[in-house]
Amino acid sequence: MSPRKKNTPTPGSDAVVVVCVQEPFEEGSAMDFGPLGDEEIRFLHQAFITDTIKHALELGDVDVRLYYQNQSDRVRLVKIITDYLGKKLTGKDAERYENHFATFSQKKDRWGNRVEQAFKECFDSGYTYVLLVGSRTPTITPSMMRSALKMLKQSDAIFGPTPEGRYYTIGMAGSYQIELSTFDWKSPSIYADVATAFTERDLRWSELPIWYAVDSSEELEIMARDINQYRFEGDEQTARETELVMERILAKL
Repeated sequence: MSPRKKNTPTPGSDAVVVVCVQEPFEEGSAMDFGPLGDEEIRFLHQAFITDTIKHALELGDVDVRLYYQNQSDRVRLVKIITDYLGKKLTGKDAERYENHFATFSQKKDRWGNRVEQAFKECFDSGYTYVLLVGSRTPTITPSMMRSALKMLKQSDAIFGPTPEGRYYTIGMAGSYQIELSTFDWKSPSIYADVATAFTERDLRWSELPIWYAVDSSEELEIMARDINQYRFEGDEQTARETELVMERILAKL
C-alpha cells in the first residue's frame, strides 16, 4: 500500500496537517547531536518523520500531507518511510493512511519558499485550516495537534514558539495571509518578525505553548525525558519509532 498524490481534500476533511521535511542543515538551524554520526542522524530523522505522520493520522478525519525536496536521498527517505507505514499500520490506522495521507515533492529551494508553497497548495486545493509541522519534533502528541487545530478555528493563524525564538509549528486559516518567503529564516528574531507582520495586517493570531525542535544534544535529552514521561503516564505510542531508534543507537554506543 503506497500513498497517492491527492490534490483535493478527502470528503469531510477541511483541515490538513502538513509535515515538511527539513534538511539536516536548514536555514538558521541544524541537527547537531555531538558524537552521533551521519548514519545515526539519518535514522533518527527518519523516525522523527514517521512518528509525526503517525500522530497526525490519529486525528481521524484530518488529512495529512508530507512535503519533501525532490532529491535522490530525500526520495529514498520518503520511500522507506511510506513503505514502512504501509506494512506497519493496521485497522483504522491503515484506513486513515490509505484515505487521508499523500506525499508531495518540491524542487530544491529555501525553507521559506518551500513552506510558502505548501501553504498555498493546500489552500488552493480547498482546505480551510492548514497546520504545518517541521520534521524535528516527534514528541508533538495527537492531542497537541488537535488543540492547535481547535485554536486555529478561532484565529487567522497560530504560532508554536521554540525557546530559541523560532517555530515548531505554524497554522493558517481561511487563506494564505502572509508571504513567508519574504522573511529571513536565519534571523534569530524570525518568530517576532512573522508575528509582527500578522499584527500589522490586523490578523488575529494565537500562541501555542512553547515546545522544541530537536536540533542539539540538549534537546535530544529533553526529548528522551519526555518520552520516558509519556511511558510513565501509560502512553506507549507517542514517539515510539524514535524511542526504538534511540535504544539501538545507545546500544551501539
